[in-house]
Amino acid sequence: MQRLASSRRLLQAALAPGRAQSSLSAAAAAAAPAPENAFAAAPKMPPFDYTPPPYDGPRAEEISRKRAEFLSPSLFHFYDRPLNIVDGKMQYLFDEDGRRYLDAFGGIATVCCGHCHPDVVEAMVNQAKRIQHSTVLYLNHAIADFAEALAAKMPGDLKVVFFTNSGTEANELALMIARLYTGCHDIISLRNGYHGNAAGTMGATAQCNWKFNVVQASTGVHHALNPDPYRGAFGSDGEKYARDVQEIIDFGTTGRVGGFISEAIQGVGGIVELAPGYLPAAYNMVRKAGGLCIADEVQAGVARTGSHFWGFESHGVIPDIVTMAKGIGNGIPIGAVVTTPEIAQVLTRRSYFNTFGGNPVSTAGGHAVLKVLEKEKLQENAFVVGSYLKERLNKLKEKHDIIGDVRGKGFLLGVELVTDHQKKTPAKVEIGHVMNHMKDMGVLVGKGGFYGNVFRVTPPLCFTKEDSDFFIEAMDISLSKL
Repeated sequence: MQRLASSRRLLQAALAPGRAQSSLSAAAAAAAPAPENAFAAAPKMPPFDYTPPPYDGPRAEEISRKRAEFLSPSLFHFYDRPLNIVDGKMQYLFDEDGRRYLDAFGGIATVCCGHCHPDVVEAMVNQAKRIQHSTVLYLNHAIADFAEALAAKMPGDLKVVFFTNSGTEANELALMIARLYTGCHDIISLRNGYHGNAAGTMGATAQCNWKFNVVQASTGVHHALNPDPYRGAFGSDGEKYARDVQEIIDFGTTGRVGGFISEAIQGVGGIVELAPGYLPAAYNMVRKAGGLCIADEVQAGVARTGSHFWGFESHGVIPDIVTMAKGIGNGIPIGAVVTTPEIAQVLTRRSYFNTFGGNPVSTAGGHAVLKVLEKEKLQENAFVVGSYLKERLNKLKEKHDIIGDVRGKGFLLGVELVTDHQKKTPAKVEIGHVMNHMKDMGVLVGKGGFYGNVFRVTPPLCFTKEDSDFFIEAMDISLSKL
């Protein structure tokens, strides 16, 4: 144990900012010689020209105590010893001791431009200096400019924007619009899908992990067979899965439906790609039944998949309604619903209002995000580097039997761990060990999936090939120690 503690101290000293690429301090060098243990072969973190200012705020133990006393007991955290993150710059985060971490989770697929991107920060600060909030009942150019820029990124006639504060709110609004427009209450969503934690979105969500035993707006919601190429009954044959949509329409409704909602790649569900051919077939069936097609782009949208700006585009479909959040704000609380002028008219039948939807600081920041994505060619980077990272993950799969599947696109990647390839038994305990080992080497990554056994690799879109190599080395070493 003494040797392991000494080795850990050596590792922490080696990875601390200002010392990451230099020799160890005299005190660390005087420690016991590094033995052959889990951390002796820690990879070298890529150099990065930034040192955070000293932190003199509360320590992790004090924050944990306050969380336990004053915050919801439903809050949870990653890692055996939770991190106190106090600073961030681009693809890196820093803890209370100034130690640098490679962020491969991006705040749950939220940070797209990079932490504290100067252009986004400047746009928000400049707007906040003028006016932080008034109301959409008055005119302000920030909301109109961002709506125009966002509409320019949409295909077809999708050009009317409603701003919200989150992805949950956006999906709630989209479901209401579909029901109002069609006059039908029935909604079809996918098993394993996640759309939010309010009444309507909890009803559309199809995982027991995220549903409480309360009255939900789930009356009339039907959950179709999930077109999962890895665990699904029909492999990658999307059209076979889509037959279940038609059977729901035929046997579970009046033959008419209000809408169909799905993610192009299921995020919370474990970065599950929909089987090829599924969405075109499902959209066709739903539209024949009078329904609207809703694309939930909260995680797959805003250039994250690399090949396209929106995840649904890779399936060759154009939805009637698109919802988004996370990446459009780079961490700013903002969401949006985009639809056609005709469909948007349904909200004029009564008063629809959102006090903070379209807040000038949030929309100024969101507009800056779109500009940065374009200026720095981050969609192209997501495609090139994301493809490289996926290729390296597949090579790890050949080396480590515990990796059952590697999937996703761009910087929306999933790595599923299983203890038995034939039975696909979820490696729920093992993934926790690997995450803790990777954290000790300076790499932060997410996890998810119904069984909690899937790594969610969703870094900021400025992630580099050098970062990818460091990530792979850390995962390789950690998997080898199981």
